[in-house]
Amino acid sequence: MTAEDSATAHTTIALDPGAKAPVRAGRGVLLAGLGVVAFSLTFPSTVWGLESFGPWSLVAVRSVLAALIAGAALLAGRVPPPAREHLAGLAVVAGGVVVGFPLLTTLALQTSTSSHAAVVVGLLPLTTALFASLRTGSRPPRAFWTAALAGAAVVIAFTVQQSGGSLSGGDLYLFGALLVCAAGYTEGGRLAGLMPGWQVIGWALLLALPLAVAGAAVALPFEPVHLTAHGLVGLVWVAGGSTFLGLYVWYRGMAEIGVPRASQLQLAQPLLTLIWSFLALGEEVSAAAPVAAVAVLVCIAATQRAGRGTGRRGDVRTRGDDRVGT
Repeated sequence: MTAEDSATAHTTIALDPGAKAPVRAGRGVLLAGLGVVAFSLTFPSTVWGLESFGPWSLVAVRSVLAALIAGAALLAGRVPPPAREHLAGLAVVAGGVVVGFPLLTTLALQTSTSSHAAVVVGLLPLTTALFASLRTGSRPPRAFWTAALAGAAVVIAFTVQQSGGSLSGGDLYLFGALLVCAAGYTEGGRLAGLMPGWQVIGWALLLALPLAVAGAAVALPFEPVHLTAHGLVGLVWVAGGSTFLGLYVWYRGMAEIGVPRASQLQLAQPLLTLIWSFLALGEEVSAAAPVAAVAVLVCIAATQRAGRGTGRRGDVRTRGDDRVGT
């Protein structure tokens, strides 16, 4: 999109802010939904990647590869460096979704199955909505929070049942991953209302590149590397699919429909990951897992219904200049 086209589109929205609202909402749900599909493949792909790499090596190498993809895209687009006031937010995105979440979930998957980890991470939508409410001042209605809490309760019950009444070390890693990822999603969603979504994740990846290179240099000599087809496919997907492409469409979707509403679409992620884990990994799925996953799907419908058409005071997509990433 040229600068002239961008200015024209901006003027159109400013003159008639409600004209394109239904189209943008539908597009936002679609983009965020595509992000969820990409994310749902992350855990099975990580398990495949662990066939070839150690956990620290896998996280470092995936970050390096994703940063190279992002750097090439930014260079090809001749994108200027981000404004200084955005650097702190980009650092939060880098620490949460580029480094923290991949590292903690990879460590968890050494002892937890992909399907179990997926349902635990079903708490991420509620966690993200809470962070967004505190950070951006968004105020979803009471029905939204009721449905979100119901989904979280299902996930907690499943986790306790699967753990035999106690939490495992893997669960502690996963709960830590929830916190850092929710912070990264919230800040990334805010920034995606100020710059294109692909630039948000692109600059975040480049900020994390020095740490990723150092991590790879340290980890690779100490962790065995046994290259397999599964391992390479898993590495390529978590780097290019989950980390770059998935976050690109995810942040664009959040910029269109707001962080709280978009976050609740991730309640579908556990069900999708259960399917991929069964098909790709041959993992046994307990009877409780699909029941829990279907229950949170009901909560998705409730949160989307409650969030449709409500005011989002302070939400990034309703601010005065309405700059939505393209």
